[in-house]
Amino acid sequence: MKVLLAGANGYIGTRLIPVLLEKGHTVICLVRDKRRFHEQNDYSNRVTLLTADLLNEKSIEQLPADIDAAYYLVHSMAQAEDFAALEALSAHNFTLAINKTNCQQIIYLSGITNAPELSNHLLSRRHVEDVLKEAKAALTVLRAAIIIGSGSSSFEIIRDLTEKLPVMTVPRWVNTKCQPIAIRDVLGYLEGVLLNHKAFNKTFDIGGPDILSFKQMMLTYAKVRKLNRYMITIPFLSPKISSYWLYFVTSTSYSLAQSLVDSMKNETIMKNHDIDDVVKRECISYKEALKLAFKKIEQNSIVSSWKDALNNGYLTSGFMDQIKVPQNGTLEYKIKQPFKRDSAEVLKNIMAIGGNRGWYYWDWIWSIRGFLDKLFGGVGSRRGRTSDVNISPGDVIDFWRVLIADKINHRLLLYAEMKLPGEAWLEFKIVQRNNETFLSQVATFRPRGLWGRMYWYAMWPFHLFIFKGMAHKIVSFAEGDGS
Repeated sequence: MKVLLAGANGYIGTRLIPVLLEKGHTVICLVRDKRRFHEQNDYSNRVTLLTADLLNEKSIEQLPADIDAAYYLVHSMAQAEDFAALEALSAHNFTLAINKTNCQQIIYLSGITNAPELSNHLLSRRHVEDVLKEAKAALTVLRAAIIIGSGSSSFEIIRDLTEKLPVMTVPRWVNTKCQPIAIRDVLGYLEGVLLNHKAFNKTFDIGGPDILSFKQMMLTYAKVRKLNRYMITIPFLSPKISSYWLYFVTSTSYSLAQSLVDSMKNETIMKNHDIDDVVKRECISYKEALKLAFKKIEQNSIVSSWKDALNNGYLTSGFMDQIKVPQNGTLEYKIKQPFKRDSAEVLKNIMAIGGNRGWYYWDWIWSIRGFLDKLFGGVGSRRGRTSDVNISPGDVIDFWRVLIADKINHRLLLYAEMKLPGEAWLEFKIVQRNNETFLSQVATFRPRGLWGRMYWYAMWPFHLFIFKGMAHKIVSFAEGDGS
């Protein structure tokens, strides 16, 4: 059957594509930028790509009329003040487009909304459900609580908190109950309801076998990791303080931290188990879901991560247009570092930069820069990178976004997502010229007004030492000898 997937570049969508392909379905992916999809996915030649910005009705390409079913996996991470209105507009435009096809079913992954008073985040999910019901196709809604898997926002936040803090002072919301579910079970349910007539025009809660508080989830994580952790609950921590607490300790943005804290006041527990009559599935436990996530991390085989989602306020959906570094009105710092060793070894060092590997030289300065960025409301450097060995356009590396990761042409181009009075690019390229091989490292800055220029020249002494030392280390670093 022919299946449309809106949100194919997202955390869930990226993982659902191979599941659908394995079942023999024809998959059509609705994406904002085909370039990013081609670079990120090994199966890009096995699907059909259509371009659309669902916030702009006129940008949506004509959908094939013979679509059998459609997944709507488009979610805002509440990074804009009017995120609810944007989510509703996106769902409305999608509905208008799908009504022009022969689509029989729309499948939407929402959040459990059984509490009497809902957070803005969950209210928005509920409203999107209502908008999608206006479509001619039958609507199937799957409502999940916390999704646990390598790269999921919930898993990464639990991981950050538990790994970094032996003793935690925690707010009251850590005692809120929820019903976590493993990502593999979410994918199983998404595939199981596809064109299943028992699921038409129905809403189902889905969850794993465990009902746990956030505190229990963190302590279970600690037990699995063989860590001793202690928590002290402080009842007077306000939502704002809690948001800042999450923001500074974890890799989340402040806006997402606000959304999460707002949602954590609601219990997210299955109200009914009607899904069992439609999709027969025995979900794995929270502890097993953690172990599977660890296994993926250890194997460097994380398929997708919430951290790689685009950040509104830093980059637009057309971020790939920044691939061409501007030449006019910019300031540059260039380094040419010759080397004699195998280019493949140097390229491997380039592609491993950031995250656990670090920045090769004066890592403490990069950490301070990340902290200062957090202090001023930026993304900071806690995001790390999704994989230590694999890298694709659209991925994040600390406070940078990957624009180009070209192993054939030996080039890595990064775009800064930190708070800056301008725009910044950092390019690494291996060049062979006149029987000489060298690493070309170029930092480019396009200042915004006088403050931008003052910032660049204030940072110049640091650039002088950091970039030169980094280039030298990149060409000389060898794993295992610490050089």
